[in-house]
Amino acid sequence: MDGGLGYLILFGAGLLAGTLNVLAGGGSFLTLPMLILLGLPPGIANGTNRVGILLQNVGAIWSFNRDNVLDWRSARWAALPATAGAALGTWLALWISDDGFQRILAFLMVVITLFSFWTPKPPAEGGTRRGMLAAGFFVVGIYGGFVQAGVGFLILAATTFAGLDLVRGNAVKVLSVFCFTSLSLAIFASQGRVDWTLGLVLAAGTVLGGVLGARLTVLRGHRWLRAFVTVVVVLFAVKLWFG
Repeated sequence: MDGGLGYLILFGAGLLAGTLNVLAGGGSFLTLPMLILLGLPPGIANGTNRVGILLQNVGAIWSFNRDNVLDWRSARWAALPATAGAALGTWLALWISDDGFQRILAFLMVVITLFSFWTPKPPAEGGTRRGMLAAGFFVVGIYGGFVQAGVGFLILAATTFAGLDLVRGNAVKVLSVFCFTSLSLAIFASQGRVDWTLGLVLAAGTVLGGVLGARLTVLRGHRWLRAFVTVVVVLFAVKLWFG
């Protein structure tokens, strides 16, 4: 594909993905398959996709902190175990073959999209719940380090389990994602698994999409956008599965 056209398509995918990630998550279900369809090997696409995610979350952290909804104590019970898990997940991503990763991605795209419609109920307070949360975020980190796509849905499920509303849950989400994505991106880059040119084009779209996300939420609503994304994700999954 022509380089200019490919960059434009990738920027557009990043724009939509950034908008989705502000609402809840799932933007990487668009950008990661798009990077693969534009010609990147799946392993390199997996690393490159994290450039846009990292830069988008820098702006999101600043915004949530400015609005005084970011609880920095969540770094202890959410971001730290998630980052530890991401180290293991990233190693698994580097170990698996490109064909195997592409098949797993296609499967996860459908499963996690369906999972996004489930809202868990928080249990009672206590030490057991705190331990379960730390373990849960460790598992979330493994998933995020491995594939990243859809991890926002898992984090919001965990923060709902913790009793946080969606606003504060999203603040915890962006802090956690920033922390473990920083580690994962560094590991992928050290192994030569990042295309920085495509990553920065993608990042330009995701950062702008994050800014536009709040406005789109007011104009059209979360339900409309989730329905649209579900259809697109399933189509991408079918394409990846059958090659």
